[in-house]
Amino acid sequence: MPPLVGWAAPLDVPRDPWFSWQFVRANREELTAALQEHVTLTVSTMLVAAAIGIPLAILAYRVPRLTAGILSASGVLYTIPSLGLFALIGPTFGLKQRTVLIGLVMYALLVIVRNALTGLRQVPADVREAATGMGYGRLSLLWRIELPLALPGILTGLRLATVTTVALVTVGFLVGFGGFGNIILTGFNNNFYRTQIMAGTVGCLGLALVFDLVWIGVGRFLMPWARRRGAPA
Repeated sequence: MPPLVGWAAPLDVPRDPWFSWQFVRANREELTAALQEHVTLTVSTMLVAAAIGIPLAILAYRVPRLTAGILSASGVLYTIPSLGLFALIGPTFGLKQRTVLIGLVMYALLVIVRNALTGLRQVPADVREAATGMGYGRLSLLWRIELPLALPGILTGLRLATVTTVALVTVGFLVGFGGFGNIILTGFNNNFYRTQIMAGTVGCLGLALVFDLVWIGVGRFLMPWARRRGAPA
């Protein structure tokens, strides 16, 4: 078995397996710390990205002449290679968790903005006209009619952005805050110790699945009409 630096190698595992529960138990504290960091970065990213992205989508929807600029700006940010982005902003903001957060928010914006805007555009015109005829103003029309009907698109964007963020957090190892990415990188540095690499990979995949299930539950809670529509007659 290749030597481990800063990690415990179970004595009863004679070779380097693809996965080892003994390894997980021996390094429970390190894995728990990586999980907490990964969750913190993902949740923080989604809160900030949603707070910026959904209002931007509303602005693009309400002011059509700004739509192209908003989508283009978020699209350009999304196309920047993640390794290059963190390498560029690292010297400016330092080796801190906020450096990773800034990069992750930049990547999440395009998915959130595009899906929220699509959801708003799919609100039937006759519904908007009927609401306007009933005396709804622009603000009440947005909050009580358009946003609720656009929820499927908004939630789809949040789900996709969350899963993408879980994967991109691993690149934060460049500045020392990569959650499970730090474990994967350490496995590579430990002579490609695949037990450690697989532990970080499985942790990342499991976390993405958990977040996706959470968003499915949120959607069922916020859109009970969709749940009833899908029920058998």
